[in-house]
Amino acid sequence: MRRQHPELADSLAYLVRRGRLRTLLPGVYAEAALAEVPLTRMRAAVAWDANAVLTGTAAAHLTFWGDLQVGTVSLAVRARRNPQPGFAFGKRNIPPELIPRQHGLRCTVPALTAMDLCTTHGGNAIDAAPRSRSTTLSELHEALRLTPERRGNDERRRLLLDSRDDPWSPAEREAHRLFRAAGISGWVGNYPLPLLGVVYYLDIAFPAVQLAVEIDGRAYHSDAAAFERDRWRQNDLVLAGWRVLRFTASMLELQPRVVVATVQRALN
Repeated sequence: MRRQHPELADSLAYLVRRGRLRTLLPGVYAEAALAEVPLTRMRAAVAWDANAVLTGTAAAHLTFWGDLQVGTVSLAVRARRNPQPGFAFGKRNIPPELIPRQHGLRCTVPALTAMDLCTTHGGNAIDAAPRSRSTTLSELHEALRLTPERRGNDERRRLLLDSRDDPWSPAEREAHRLFRAAGISGWVGNYPLPLLGVVYYLDIAFPAVQLAVEIDGRAYHSDAAAFERDRWRQNDLVLAGWRVLRFTASMLELQPRVVVATVQRALN
């Protein structure tokens, strides 16, 4: 930052002209090769305004959703700031208990971040946060309670109600809707099952009859390592006395009646 090193003002200007440095914000510079790295841009924003709090996709990328693309870095600030390319500053008061530090940066907690992202990412934001084990449904409800009267809260409450059985993906959310509509009961979403020193989270479990329903989404089962883990996992479940049914997102979308009928047959 130029204000921390006023004696280097001419050198900084020279390096910017040569392309060695990039100006990210007025008086804030970064090595050109690192200028587009999300963490670099987040550090620049918080350095520019020490009271700023990272929100939205920036906070999600930092805390629980590492593969989420960060376009504009959004921040909550105490006083209005002029717009800057690549950054969005919104005047907002956030309860202190909802502002932890991550990598030395102030950001919103995963629960509040997920609630914020509902306006752009819908239920996917709520799914992603618990899936990362960084928050819980009760913490999501608490974040909503601590930030009342915000525009869009009615829709956030609706999405939280739709998430009451703890789905961790859009496909699981759809399966929950199907089961509820069909009157299928006795199941638990993302049921923790300790087995052989490992805790397996079953997408949907009927613990009373040891029936597991696994929802296979390509986004979460596409790489070779995940494919191998799924096979070991299923073997462990079967050897422990569990029956396992597997469905894909396409099955849920295109043949929902067959999915429901299959589960009912297993229960009967």
